[in-house]
Amino acid sequence: MAMYRKLGKATKVRRALLRNQVTQLLYKGKITTTEARAKEIRKIVEPMIALAAKEKDNFETVKVSAKVPRKDADGHRIKEEKDGKKVTVYDTVEKEIKKDQPSRMNARRRLLRTLYPVTEVPQEGKGRKKNTKEVDLVEKLFDVYGPKYASRNGGYTRIIKIGPRKGDAAMMVVLELV
Repeated sequence: MAMYRKLGKATKVRRALLRNQVTQLLYKGKITTTEARAKEIRKIVEPMIALAAKEKDNFETVKVSAKVPRKDADGHRIKEEKDGKKVTVYDTVEKEIKKDQPSRMNARRRLLRTLYPVTEVPQEGKGRKKNTKEVDLVEKLFDVYGPKYASRNGGYTRIIKIGPRKGDAAMMVVLELV
């Protein structure tokens, strides 16, 4: 008996496909795929969510002071002239940051090994390139899914059959987070 389904793909292609679908499932919360792929994705996602639920509170809050450039109403940096040169003016700001404990840092790296980076692009045409932002899925796992599934012992995903695909009659399913 095989340990995993080969899905009719070469190893690198199969791993890339599964990584992509795992990333999209955690980003969107629901994906449509074939039944065989969904069962393989489930085997990857469930331990990831369990790890995030286990490590959700394993951090300490630290106060740090950071130098931040002073900006005008348009969002441009304010510059002063010193010794004939224009120099940016900085303000010191106190910030609170989360500092991971070693086990949470290890968990973060294990999750990042599987997840692809996600970039959010705005729908409207104006400023599409400028207003893109990077989504931190690992932080979403720790902050959203960790507390949500902390009291649950497994079974974080649900597979709902939606019928055969038109082209090759492969069983299509909706894989969603419970």
